[in-house]
Amino acid sequence: MSYNQAATLLRVEKARQQLYRTQQRYGLLTHPKVIEQSVKLDELLNQYSINRPLPLY
Repeated sequence: MSYNQAATLLRVEKARQQLYRTQQRYGLLTHPKVIEQSVKLDELLNQYSINRPLPLY
């Protein structure tokens, strides 16, 4: 795993934890702040998915 991939995974985990805290704070999955954080997490997951190496079969 490259440094960039590891850094992205760390950012994903922090964003996931922030999403959980945001949902706990506002109580609803449909609250605009929760959706905003969810979008940030989705973007990071997409970034990781695009940049990860493909498995060798």
